[in-house]
Formats: sequence, structure tokens, C-alpha cells
Amino acid sequence: MNNVFNIIFDDEYFLVINKIARIVVQPSPKKEKQTLTSLVEKHLKEKLYICHRLDKDTQGLIIYARSKKVYKNITDQFRKRKIIKKYFALTEGNFKRDKGLFKGSVLDTVGRKFNEKPKSSETSYKVIKKGRGFDLIELSPKTGRTNQIRIHLAKAGHPILGERKYAFRRDFVIKFNKLALYAYFIQLRHPISKEKIVVKIDRPEYMNEFIKKVS
Repeated sequence: MNNVFNIIFDDEYFLVINKIARIVVQPSPKKEKQTLTSLVEKHLKEKLYICHRLDKDTQGLIIYARSKKVYKNITDQFRKRKIIKKYFALTEGNFKRDKGLFKGSVLDTVGRKFNEKPKSSETSYKVIKKGRGFDLIELSPKTGRTNQIRIHLAKAGHPILGERKYAFRRDFVIKFNKLALYAYFIQLRHPISKEKIVVKIDRPEYMNEFIKKVS
């Protein structure tokens, strides 16, 4: 383990990394020299192929393939919506319903900049715990639009604690120093053996400490 990532699952075909720091996965238009991908490749001394994305502010699980063949298989699973991903989030306010589905078109800030068209998206949610002025929820995106979870929650009036891109800091009753969104669960079919692979990590300690302190 280091202070940027740790390896949760690792075999000769692909690996699953826990991104534990606020770092970009791939170079952005700012052309960052140090990224999650560059650090993992340097650590393992091999070329890797990233199969999906987490934005800079989001922590948690992300898949890397060790070959183009495996990359194609896993990205095809994503495209066909056969991979299950789940997130924990701490959100502003309390939901009226304990579970539901966010459905609608979304467009992230970069897409707006380049005049892209909004894209359809779906995210299901379930309230795990209600607190004083916040909820702990579990989210499962059905589509893979950029920042769709962050956008859906902001549109619903329950932005993620620590949100700075899709909500104004001054509007939060509870102040938070990071984006409280954590990708903790991935389920897929092994690209070679076809067996079901489930990778799951515990809820981060900073969330547990916050819940104990504020509840």
C-alpha cells in the first residue's frame, strides 16, 4: 500500500485498484505528469489499459487490464451494462423515499464547454442510514455517463457532501473537506474463465467517523 492506491485484486489478466487519493486517472487537458495510471504502471513496471474512469475527486475501485484483448472484453461488459458498480455517498439533507431511481439526461461541465448534447442516464439509490441533516446512501449507476451520480444528486437537491462542481459550497449546511463519494463494489465476469468476480472494500473510515460524530 502507498498513499495514492492499493491493489485489491490481481491476476495475470487484470487488476482492481483502490484509488485512495485525490488524483486524476489519466492526463486531462492540463497535461498532468503524475496520474494514477502512471503511478500504477511505474509500480508494476508494465503497460496497463484502463477499463473505465473515476474522476479526480472520487475515490474507490477501478479496473486495469493487462492486455488489449482483456481490455476489449471488460469494456464490452461495461458497454452491455453487465458490470455492476456500487458507491457509498454522504448527501446533504434527508431523502423522502428510502430508495428510488434517478433517470434523465445529464451533461457534465466539460461537455457543456464543448457544446455536447445531454445523454440519457440512470442511477438507482438506497438510503442506508439517516442522520441529522444528511443521509448515507448506496448508489448503483445503470449507465456510465461522466459525473452522472454527482449530477443526479445535485439535481435532486441532495448534493454529495464536499461537492464543488455541481453545487455551491455556501449552500451546504454541513461542511466537508472532500467529495464524500466512494466506489466500493464491482462485479464482473472474468474475461478468460468467465466466472463471476466480486471485488468489495469496506466503507472508508472517514465516512464512519463522520457518521458517529454527527448522528
